[in-house]
Amino acid sequence: MTTHLDEASNVRVKAVLFDLDGTLADTAPDLVAALNMSLAELGYPQVSLEEMRHIASDGSMALAKAALPDVSEEVHLKAQQLLLSFYAEVNGQFCRLFAGIAELLEHLDHRGIPFGIVTNKPARYTRPLIAALGLTQSMKTVISGDSTLYPKPHTAPMLLASQQIDRKSQEILYLGDAKRDLVAARASGMLGGVALWGYIGETDTPENWPSDYHFDSPQDVLKFLS
Repeated sequence: MTTHLDEASNVRVKAVLFDLDGTLADTAPDLVAALNMSLAELGYPQVSLEEMRHIASDGSMALAKAALPDVSEEVHLKAQQLLLSFYAEVNGQFCRLFAGIAELLEHLDHRGIPFGIVTNKPARYTRPLIAALGLTQSMKTVISGDSTLYPKPHTAPMLLASQQIDRKSQEILYLGDAKRDLVAARASGMLGGVALWGYIGETDTPENWPSDYHFDSPQDVLKFLS
């Protein structure tokens, strides 16, 4: 773990919020399964999980474009719509919490530190996924991409989560694996932690994102909070 704060010991975290895809849960297997179902429907070759994994945080259109780089926008739109349709069928079937997340959530629960999710995933996918992961009861807030007028990197979903868990922004650690997550955290006045275990691609530059901490693993977060 690296930190950009000199006096990390003086920081008292009173709540933790997570991005969903690529931070809390490894949802790429579900997303790529749905992508491959859409590609098959359109008559295109399948893609591998590994080549698509780092794009999973960027949404359905990014996956469609990555899988079909040389086709028209019309085909991209068809692939995206099919992907979303198939994703509703497979959502939660193949995903899992990242290693160490369950222990981190247990630690937070034991210490009475509220935690929740702020994701850009639409609620129609977020809620069933959280239920499949068995986290519905433990999450103190779940803000989806359509819970407010604007998704991340806008501050609206972040501030709504802060309100729902009744904690000041500066007392909240927000963990995410995309630049927009850290931009949203900084703009909201939250402590931003880069989840380096997430869907970070080779061309990403997390060292340049506006963050306070870089965590190599959920275990590092647990150590920091301990």
